[in-house]
Amino acid sequence: MTTTQSVSSGVTDNRKWIALVVVCLAMLMNALDSSIVNVALPSIQRDLHFSPSNLTWVVDAYLIAFGSFLLLAGRLGDLLGRKKVFLSGVALFTTSSVVCALAQNQAMLITARFFQGMGGAISTSVIVAIIVTEFSGAAERAKAMSAYMFVAVGGGSIGLLVGGILTQAVNWHWIFVINVPIGLLTLVLGSMLIKENAGLGVREGLDVTGSLLMTSSLIVGIYAVVKASAYGWTSLHTIGFAVLSFVLMSAFITFESRIERPIMPMRILKLRSLTASSVVRGLTFSSMFAVFFFGALYLEKVLGYAPLQTGIAFLPMTLAMAIMSLGVTSRLLIKFGPMKLLVPGMSAVIAGLLLLTRTTDQAHYVTSILPAFLLLGFGMSISAVPLLTIAMADVPKADAGLASGIVNVSMWLASSVALAVFGTLATRRTASLITQGANPSAALVAGYHVTFLIGAFFAALGLLVTVVVLRAPAKEVVNAQLS
Repeated sequence: MTTTQSVSSGVTDNRKWIALVVVCLAMLMNALDSSIVNVALPSIQRDLHFSPSNLTWVVDAYLIAFGSFLLLAGRLGDLLGRKKVFLSGVALFTTSSVVCALAQNQAMLITARFFQGMGGAISTSVIVAIIVTEFSGAAERAKAMSAYMFVAVGGGSIGLLVGGILTQAVNWHWIFVINVPIGLLTLVLGSMLIKENAGLGVREGLDVTGSLLMTSSLIVGIYAVVKASAYGWTSLHTIGFAVLSFVLMSAFITFESRIERPIMPMRILKLRSLTASSVVRGLTFSSMFAVFFFGALYLEKVLGYAPLQTGIAFLPMTLAMAIMSLGVTSRLLIKFGPMKLLVPGMSAVIAGLLLLTRTTDQAHYVTSILPAFLLLGFGMSISAVPLLTIAMADVPKADAGLASGIVNVSMWLASSVALAVFGTLATRRTASLITQGANPSAALVAGYHVTFLIGAFFAALGLLVTVVVLRAPAKEVVNAQLS
C-alpha cells in the first residue's frame, strides 16, 4: 500500500513540475514578444513601407489588447476552468503568430498583432492561479514562482538577444515563426498535464454588461496612454479618451456593486496584501521597463551597438536572474520570509538605476554598465517572487484567476503609463539641450538619464510602500509558511 502511494505521489509530483514548464513556455512566448519586435521594427518598416506614425501600431496593437483582456480572462478562468482558458489563449497566440509571420501588408500585421496580444493576455492571466493551485506547499510553491518570475522578467532581455540574432541572420518574419513550435508544444503538453479546476460555473448567467464595461474601459484607457506621446498628454485626444475610460470604469464599479453575481466581486479589492503588493509591483516593473526600453536605445543610438550586441549586453542581467531562480531565491524566501528579501532586493534595483544615471556617451560596458545590469538582475530576482507570494497569500482559491489578472494588469498598466511618460520626458530633455547647443549624443544620454532617475524614484517609492504598508501582511505570510 505504501509503495503504491509512493509511486502515485511521485507521478503526481513529476506531472505538476512538467506542467510548470508548460505554463512557463507560454509565459516565455509572451515575454519574448514584449521586446523581440522592438529589435525588428526598422526591418518591418522598410519591408512593409510603414510611415513612422503607423509603425507604432505594430507595438501598440499588442499592448492595447494584452492589457485590456487580462482581468476578464483571469475571471473566466475561475468561472469556466483555468486549463480551458489557458489553452485557448495559447492557441490564439500561436495562430496569430503564424499570420504575423505571413503578413505582407500593414493591415494584416497590425490586426494579427492585436489578436496576438489578446491571446497572450488570455493565457498569461491564469498562469499564477494555476501555479498557486498546483503547488500547495510553501517550499515547492516558492520554487515554482521563482521559475515563473525568471521567465516573466528575464524573457524581455532574452527577446532582445533572440530578436537580434533572427533579424540579422534571417529576416523579421522569423521573430514570429519561433513562437509556432513553442506554442504547439505547449498545447500538446498542456492538454495532457495541466489539471483543470472545478470552475464556479455560469449557470446563473455571465455578467456580460460588467465584462463589456471593464474591458471597454481598459481598451480606451490604454489606448489613451500608448498614444499620449504622439498626441501630447494635455491634448484633447488624450484627455478625452482618459475621461471616457474613467467614466466607463466608474460605471463598471457602480454596476458591479449592485448585482448579485458580478464578473469582479469587489471583495477582492479589500485584500490589502493583494492591492498593496500590486502597487509595489507596478512601481518596480515600471523601473525595469525603463531599463529594457531606454537601456537598449542608449546602447544602440549612443554607443553604436548592433541589435545582436545589445542582446548580448543584456545577457548578464538574464544570467543573474537565472542563477537566483535555480533555487537560491526560493531557499532565501523560506528561510528569511518575504520582507527580509524585499528590502535588499528593491534597494539593489534602486542602486542599479542610479548607476545608469552616471553613464556617458563614451561609457565602457564593463566598468559603467555591467555593474548596473548585475544589480538589477539580482535585485529583481530577489524581490519579484516575494511580491508574488504576498499578493496571492490571502486570495481564496475560487478567486485565484481574478487575482492573477489583477497582479498582471497592475504590472502591465503601470509599465505602459510609465513608458509613455518616460518617453515624453526624455524627448523634452534631449530637445531642450540640443536647442542650447549641446552635443547630440550627450543630449540623448541626458534624456535617458531622466528615465533612469525617475525609475529609481519609482522603485524607492515602491520600497517605501513595502515597508509601511506590507509589513504586517508579510509577517502573516511568513508565519503561515513556516507553521
